[in-house]
Amino acid sequence: METQDQIINKVASSALITFNLEEYYQNGDRILLDIKDQLYQGLILKEKDFRDFIKAHDWKQYENKLVAITCSVDAIVPTWAYMLLTIALQPFAKKIVFGSLQELEQILFFEELSKIDWSKFQNAKVVVKGCSKVDVPVAVYVEATNRLKPFVTSLMFGEPCSTVPLFKKSKTEA
Repeated sequence: METQDQIINKVASSALITFNLEEYYQNGDRILLDIKDQLYQGLILKEKDFRDFIKAHDWKQYENKLVAITCSVDAIVPTWAYMLLTIALQPFAKKIVFGSLQELEQILFFEELSKIDWSKFQNAKVVVKGCSKVDVPVAVYVEATNRLKPFVTSLMFGEPCSTVPLFKKSKTEA
């Protein structure tokens, strides 16, 4: 009778903790509200015209949406214009930020990361998962690294079966 070698899943039996940033993705439609079309000759914002836009615009289309407000052209836009937009959006939008869609995404992730009790990773070996079904901004990986490093004994990137070592606590740090 032949003895068969059993295949042992060393990844499953290891003490590695997989930290999947995808789990902190906030669902919802993202919208960029660019005020460039509200500018006079594409250069300046006229208060009366802008206030008319605020009154006439259909704000219901932003119901439960995640909204980034910006002006994508180099123009003279007073700060109060973005404040007026925010006031108009508040009854409808789920979240309003100033900036690009990329900045909106970063803020959404940062909000979720701020809710984590990072001490639960004390003396852990952590792999920050590299592949995900959602686009995780690089800034979010940087923030996760900043938050994890003080607690972990080792930090890696990738998948548990194929990691890139990033940090290992020295014996003097332990």
